[in-house]
Amino acid sequence: MKIGFDADKYIEEQAKYILERINSNEGERLYLEFGGKLVHDKHAMRVLPGFDENAKIKLLQRMKEHAEIIICVYAGDITTNKTRQDFGITYDLEVLRLIDTFRKYQLRINSVVVTRYQDEPAVNIFINKLKRRGIKTYQHGYTKGYPTDVDTIVSDEGYGSNPYIEVTKPIVVVNGPGPGSGKLATCLNQLYHEHKRHRKVRYAKFETFPIWNIPLKHPVNIAYEAATVDLRDVNMIDSFHLEAYNQMAVNYNRDLEVFPVVKRIIEKITNESSEYKSPTDMGVNRVGFCITDDEVVREASCQEIIRRYLLSQCDYKKGIIDEDALLRSKLLMDELNLKVEDRTVVKPAKDYAEYKRNLDQKYENVIVMAIELPDGKIITGRSSRRMVAGAALILNAIKDLSRFPDDMLLISPEVLQTIQYLKTDILHKEKSTLNCEEVLSALTISATTNPSAKAAVEKLPMLKGCKAHCTAILSDVDDQIFRDLGIDATSEPEHSTNNLYLG
Repeated sequence: MKIGFDADKYIEEQAKYILERINSNEGERLYLEFGGKLVHDKHAMRVLPGFDENAKIKLLQRMKEHAEIIICVYAGDITTNKTRQDFGITYDLEVLRLIDTFRKYQLRINSVVVTRYQDEPAVNIFINKLKRRGIKTYQHGYTKGYPTDVDTIVSDEGYGSNPYIEVTKPIVVVNGPGPGSGKLATCLNQLYHEHKRHRKVRYAKFETFPIWNIPLKHPVNIAYEAATVDLRDVNMIDSFHLEAYNQMAVNYNRDLEVFPVVKRIIEKITNESSEYKSPTDMGVNRVGFCITDDEVVREASCQEIIRRYLLSQCDYKKGIIDEDALLRSKLLMDELNLKVEDRTVVKPAKDYAEYKRNLDQKYENVIVMAIELPDGKIITGRSSRRMVAGAALILNAIKDLSRFPDDMLLISPEVLQTIQYLKTDILHKEKSTLNCEEVLSALTISATTNPSAKAAVEKLPMLKGCKAHCTAILSDVDDQIFRDLGIDATSEPEHSTNNLYLG
């Protein structure tokens, strides 16, 4: 992989500027809103080759003696089962995963806040689950008067109606499973209660995207828009920053829209003029200073825009997003004159599927998957009565990496037949075709007695970071296997079967 980003410099720069925010007024507490993913930031890793997906949490680990974490989750995201795309899990499960991850890094979890609380069964079950595992929880309702009536917002009827979250550390990191989790509202709520207690506090944002000090239409900034089409985020020139400093800076519509309100709220709470003249001022964002190869970043970002469009097509087919979001994703592609075929694995998968269909009628419903190996070689795999296309692809890929002939059998046919018998005759499953998980399980069992299978299993980590594409939407099980292997997989927006439930 070509590297275009200096991960070590990024951690040093971000740490330096965060500490400056605290040290400028000793004795103050800093509420630090973390935008984007605090851990496993795979979007940043894809568009900034060289970025450490866990850079932010490693930075916090350096300051763990001075920091604690509040996790926010919007109640509506729990009731609608909103999903984090990188892991394929719902936001409520993502909160649990975040807690486990933070504990692993020895970071102190203060509490979980359910924002814009609704008295819904799913929300209450989630809260009870946390409480019974000993995790402190709070419920914050809608803020009365928001966003126009500042006098009501900054009063006992507004922020005062929500409980104060008891904190003890000088840095309070406010994070969430995704955008719209209520992080800003939680920070402002805390500022109100802290000032009522005559304590000095400040607010700042830890930003990643959009990158403020590169061009508005740079592919890495457009890739951020592609990642948030469902939120309708639009990058814009920060007019407040331009007026205050005569300096161009990039921000996005939600921050620009809310800035005048946030500025007035902070001034109302503190009875002082705000230190911030623009939303860019609020952010601690040194990403742009750590790009080492702009061309590498541009190419990676273009690939991410294509990837996001393919995902949007599938999400639209599944009913997850509306047509406006899909059209917006296509417009971003057109803006940079990108085509899906610019993703190197798309055309080989489609071409091989078309070839097999033209070859014989029995392949009419064949599904094909292609992967690009680390050396640039394209490998394909097709579906059969024995296994799904993704499983065939993985076997073919690791055989190639092991320099084994294509016709070598890594798994005995009898083993595969036995698993199929288990599925259909004992467990009474409708489909006998083996998925990726079942085939990989058979492969690892075979490795105990078959040296070739053992050698092939040892090549599986080499697939991490590879791109793959399938001519049909992957099943949830197969999609998760590719995620777990670290393979960046996309699909055509076609279902593999007409079955509504099993499909």
